[in-house]
Amino acid sequence: QVQLVESGGGEVQAGGSLRLSCAPSGRTFSSYAMGWFRQAPGKEREFVAAISRSGLSTYSADSVKGRFTISRDNAKNTVSLQMNSLKPEDTAVYYCAARSSVSGYYVRQTDYAYWGQGTQVTVSS
Repeated sequence: QVQLVESGGGEVQAGGSLRLSCAPSGRTFSSYAMGWFRQAPGKEREFVAAISRSGLSTYSADSVKGRFTISRDNAKNTVSLQMNSLKPEDTAVYYCAARSSVSGYYVRQTDYAYWGQGTQVTVSS
């Protein structure tokens, strides 16, 4: 069982930056592929970024490519999402997700077994 706790959300003006962190419980963090998803008001939850268990492979949605960076520190049991050049349309609840993995990253919500409670990101214009 993995419990995920996100932090780092908040309100920022357009063009600003935020860094989200996710701290999974357990001692097998390095065996999990991780992902970030978001859900805006009135919309379905969507994929943002994913990273393999080693951290060597990452993938981001086109809507955030070049602005958001996913990374992980297996020694510190942390996965992060650095968000730069934020836009009002980035406003959403952001969720961290995890799944046991041998290699690769995953982009579908159904690929993930564990989810955090979400953290709100609000970007004002």
